[in-house]
Amino acid sequence: MKRINLLFIIFSLFFCPVGAQTAKEVLDKCAATVSAKDGVKADFTMSSAQFGNASGSIAVKGQMFCAQTSAATMWFDGKTLWTYMAKNDEVSVTTPTPERLQTLNPYNFINLYKQGFKYTMTKSDKTFNVHLTAKDQNRGVKEMFINVDKSTYYPTEVKILQKQKWTTFTISNLKVTKLADDAFRFNSKDFPSAEVIDLR
Repeated sequence: MKRINLLFIIFSLFFCPVGAQTAKEVLDKCAATVSAKDGVKADFTMSSAQFGNASGSIAVKGQMFCAQTSAATMWFDGKTLWTYMAKNDEVSVTTPTPERLQTLNPYNFINLYKQGFKYTMTKSDKTFNVHLTAKDQNRGVKEMFINVDKSTYYPTEVKILQKQKWTTFTISNLKVTKLADDAFRFNSKDFPSAEVIDLR
């Protein structure tokens, strides 16, 4: 009898949904891993019907980020966005809209997913695949797909639908690291010949 009870417990642990994680819980854990107090760095590739293709690196600390590609570097300190275009040796200074930020920063989903979305989730061997649909179809982001590594809870891919066009970020080599706030602001000393164009 004891052996039968033990087998039943083991069977329950493997096959019953009790304790199974919800999509929201997976995203909460994912957000916690990439919201490290000191900051995170990662490599990314972007494929966008709106903004074209790019690859490079990104650093994130709270609401701040710095993204670098061969064509451009962007710094955002939570309020101001500096965009340096290497080809023209120019820096434009703007105050970006939330919608614009959503397509620039693949980690913007950290706060975006928390309200106004319905969740569904599927799983593969190594990944949680979360699908988010906006409850209000008039909002800027109508759908998101977020893939999360099961072992680390790091995001590996983020797909965002805006204006009927998809932007996909593939993320790799994510590391938690200590980053100074100055890393998220344009420093004119590093680009002495650049023309600064203030569009605020």
